[in-house]
Amino acid sequence: MTPQRRHDPESRAFASDNYAGVHPEVLEAIAVANGGHQVSYGEDVYTEHLQTVFRDHFGPDAETFPVFNGTGANVVALQAMLDRWEAVVCAETAHIHVDEGGAPEKMAGIKLLTVPTPDGKLTPELIDRQAYGFGDEHRAQPAVVSIAQSTEVGTCYTPDEIRAICDHAHGLGMKVFLDGARLANAAATLGVPLRAFTTDTGVDVFSFGGTKNGLLLGEAVVVLDQDAVRGVRYLRKTSMQLASKMRFLSVQFDALLGSDLWLRSATRSNAMTQRLFEAVKDLPGIRIDRPVQANQIFAILPPEATAALQKRFRFYTWNEQSGEVRWMTSFDTTEADVDAFASAIAEELHAVAS
Repeated sequence: MTPQRRHDPESRAFASDNYAGVHPEVLEAIAVANGGHQVSYGEDVYTEHLQTVFRDHFGPDAETFPVFNGTGANVVALQAMLDRWEAVVCAETAHIHVDEGGAPEKMAGIKLLTVPTPDGKLTPELIDRQAYGFGDEHRAQPAVVSIAQSTEVGTCYTPDEIRAICDHAHGLGMKVFLDGARLANAAATLGVPLRAFTTDTGVDVFSFGGTKNGLLLGEAVVVLDQDAVRGVRYLRKTSMQLASKMRFLSVQFDALLGSDLWLRSATRSNAMTQRLFEAVKDLPGIRIDRPVQANQIFAILPPEATAALQKRFRFYTWNEQSGEVRWMTSFDTTEADVDAFASAIAEELHAVAS
């Protein structure tokens, strides 16, 4: 029996880029990899070719490990970078701290040393608030600095900012991990190659996001410095992130990175965020305090307007106390989608003011 369509394919939300479907070019790639038999657990020709695809972007030393999801990528990578007595310095807003259900702590036993930041970004000075106590057996030893590009609050590090972090961390004997769930969006915003704030800045290990940029599923752990990790392939298995039919993960990344699809999709998503920002930034009753640099907008609205809007469009409240909400666009957001949402925002703000 043919499955029934159970949703409106024209529906759009502004809650998360994870809501979007699969890019048609990615679906086509999955179909190409289908049929016949290929060796399981990564010994297939698509996963072998994937190493070349990533090295074309990140240099000859890059080694890539496809995994199922972003939390899995972060947990596998950080485990591989740490000894049991070591800890990770990260922003207080970091995804690994706020949005992964305690997975780094529960699944990997990782101590997170968090730092408040004004814009979601760490600096050498902020890192030093937690990077101390080296050699003190009573303190978890700071060993890794974890940053995100773009950050959880939508800001982007410049290559120089990341280079300063890497130089500082390495000077302290620490390593640097970059959560790249939205790495493509940051590169599109900054107009630089993907390696400009990874390989070229001294990042040791990073995750590369696919799901948020048009993949069906799949993220990747990318190791740039082999001396910074141990046992990634074993940890991927014990962390339940080793796909048996890995060719279907790998071929999606080939579609994304083997062409300019990653950049086209991220550029589109970012452009739709800017269109929304320009449409609503001057509306009476709205306040946008955070920079809009990738594909996220954080806005403060009257609670009555938020409640009314959420009956019409799906999006998340970011901070119940302040009334801050988060709006996100994706690769398939259209101008018409944005304009309809912006009109609804204006209508609900006017209704509250009246």
